[in-house]
Amino acid sequence: MGKEKLHINIVVIGHVDSGKSTTTGHLIYKCGGIDKRTIEKFEKEAAEMGKGSFEYAWVLDKLKAERERGITIDISLTKTKHSYAKARMWPII
Repeated sequence: MGKEKLHINIVVIGHVDSGKSTTTGHLIYKCGGIDKRTIEKFEKEAAEMGKGSFEYAWVLDKLKAERERGITIDISLTKTKHSYAKARMWPII
């Protein structure tokens, strides 16, 4: 019998431009939901657009308009799977 995975529900609440997507993206990265190479790619692309500190927010921000404007528009499901947990996160805007 396989090891049962831990399920964690996380709610992130904050004012506009308080860093909800950045914090959530960083958490996904730290938990192994996205690799370092992808973060480095986002970091480079963000710097090229003059959005140097947005690499972690871009884990959630997939739309071109989101990245250009620096705000999360799309409310979508993000699933991360790794060896010890599965997390579902919905940015609530």
